[in-house]
Amino acid sequence: MSEVLTNIIERRTVYKFEPKEIPHHILEEAFEAARYAPCHKHTHPWKFYALGPSTREKLLPAVERLAKKKAKKPEVDDAVLERARGKILSPPALIAVTSLRNPEDSFREEEDYAASVCALHNAVLALWAHGIGCQWSTGGLTRDSELYSVLNIDPSVERIIGLLKAGYPTSVPSIKKKSIEEIRFYLD
Repeated sequence: MSEVLTNIIERRTVYKFEPKEIPHHILEEAFEAARYAPCHKHTHPWKFYALGPSTREKLLPAVERLAKKKAKKPEVDDAVLERARGKILSPPALIAVTSLRNPEDSFREEEDYAASVCALHNAVLALWAHGIGCQWSTGGLTRDSELYSVLNIDPSVERIIGLLKAGYPTSVPSIKKKSIEEIRFYLD
């Protein structure tokens, strides 16, 4: 089996990370891998925003508000708020990924979204090759106007398609995939 296929097959979504910084050159390598993702009409519609500590701190009011909304009550347990804060503060790397919007051409916007996901996955695979796991989160924060405001992103121009949490895994989950016969069909 090729090294590329092994990397693809062994990659897992990781939810808990060691408190160990990811070297800058490895992040840059992941962004370089993202640059080479396939895209229709060479639009290169993706952007990656690496969120540092002060940017993450600015997001905490929105994170807390959303945690309360999800709990459906104004007063929530401190543990619930702490868990919500941890999702933003604890990953060694937190990266917002965007895709261009195209309100005049919904098909182009769909193609650009697909290309942006390819770029995101290229970055994930590049990180995995260095033993760094990721979780692609599309939770409520990614659609919240405060995230757009803090990151200075115009939602009419770019859509936040997710937050990529990355770090060295504390453990790698095992998963069960469908058999190849369930997903592949040869037609005459």
